[in-house]
Amino acid sequence: MSIYALSARTIEGAELLLKAYEGKTLLIVNVASKCGFTPQYTGLEALWRQFKDQGLVVLGFPCNQFGHQEPGDEAAIKSFCSSTYQVSFPLFAKVEVNGPNTHPIYAYLKGAAPGVLGSEGVKWNFTKFLVDKTGQVVKRYGSVDTPEKIAKDLVGIL
Repeated sequence: MSIYALSARTIEGAELLLKAYEGKTLLIVNVASKCGFTPQYTGLEALWRQFKDQGLVVLGFPCNQFGHQEPGDEAAIKSFCSSTYQVSFPLFAKVEVNGPNTHPIYAYLKGAAPGVLGSEGVKWNFTKFLVDKTGQVVKRYGSVDTPEKIAKDLVGIL
């Protein structure tokens, strides 16, 4: 199975096949508006703007599974992200990243890049997965790993 065979609903409500991003480097992040890590939106947007012409696409997947830190609907999330952090990278509808309703994209990512001690569960908001141009998951980053730290890794795979 390839990540490009999977799809997700955009924040605007359209179903989008990840095949649209084939040949791009992806940074896939579960995001939340009311989290201690929410200011990472600034760094994620900076990465997107700095590297998008070299093939990077940041994909934000809102998730309300950790401390109910993403309580709004898609319209509220989109408004918050654009007005507070000027987010212009693609955002998707809310998903679950753990449990029986795990979104297929996250099931794929967690299986391809397990966390500490082989655990697959996403531990918190702003966990990041780096996918290379061929669709291979190359690295998983925890919430505390800042976008600025990830920039160093991008240089080698873009």
